[in-house]
Amino acid sequence: MTRSWEPGTQYNLGDVVEYNGDEYRIIQAHFSQSDWAPDRTPALWGKLPHRHHQQGQYQQQQECQPQQPQKTCYDYGKQEQAPQHSDSKEKKNWFGNITESQKQALEVGGGVALGAGLLGGAFAAWKHHQHKEEAHDSFEAWANAARGRAEEFRAKGPQGPATWVYNEGKHIPEHAILVGTEHNWNLYICRAYCDGGVQIGKASDVFKKGAVIGYKEDEHHLDQYEILLGDMRGLKWVQTGNSLDLASLGATPVEGGYENDHTRLYIARAFHKGAKHPGKVSERLDGAYIPYDGKEKCVKEYEVLCYL
Repeated sequence: MTRSWEPGTQYNLGDVVEYNGDEYRIIQAHFSQSDWAPDRTPALWGKLPHRHHQQGQYQQQQECQPQQPQKTCYDYGKQEQAPQHSDSKEKKNWFGNITESQKQALEVGGGVALGAGLLGGAFAAWKHHQHKEEAHDSFEAWANAARGRAEEFRAKGPQGPATWVYNEGKHIPEHAILVGTEHNWNLYICRAYCDGGVQIGKASDVFKKGAVIGYKEDEHHLDQYEILLGDMRGLKWVQTGNSLDLASLGATPVEGGYENDHTRLYIARAFHKGAKHPGKVSERLDGAYIPYDGKEKCVKEYEVLCYL
């Protein structure tokens, strides 16, 4: 019987897995992550003819429809602050929609405790293929893919300790990962398309449009974004500083965003003006960059969100 695909697993050449009723043969050996499912990563997996395992045969995923390039962020403006309504509801268990075996796996970190060096080649190959198939990054392509991920999440529940879910406006969904509290409002982690990349920022129900990202030293307000949902029993914040050294983290960072030159961005948490703020960090930046007071602020000491 073909085993089911799972995140946090080493897959080698010749492996065959089942996912969503279809079977896939590996193309490139890699260590799987929660958003590298076979139907989303044609550079890593080839779809086999239905219920047949003929050696060396596979079919590629359907090509994404090319979109017209979009070179600017969609919304701009200054941050608006207002009192936040307190939420007295107890959040539901993140494990509510998954099996007992999946729950046990997540409680020890989702099976994704691996060296950061394993992120390199497989992810780069997938991103190269993804950008080639889409022809150009665009807001429409990103938004369509984000909506698809959200639909899958609603249908199947979480597949790992952290999941990016498409959101619009100021409503903050349950299980959003809380980073800190500024004054009397909560700050959560978001990401959104901007100028050919996907930038990481902050979300709150007091912001003018719901989300704020920093880009090119300015703040940009957006009402279409992804927000990070998850369970901190499978995640941890790792302290570091200055330019990010992935090898020194000792853990795998949660997948974040990317610059328009495809430089990977990771999720940072930095202390500034009495509160912890979400932001972005990369191997090319000289610290964590957080959107704050209409600008981007660089904080040299920060934490990176990682899998256990």
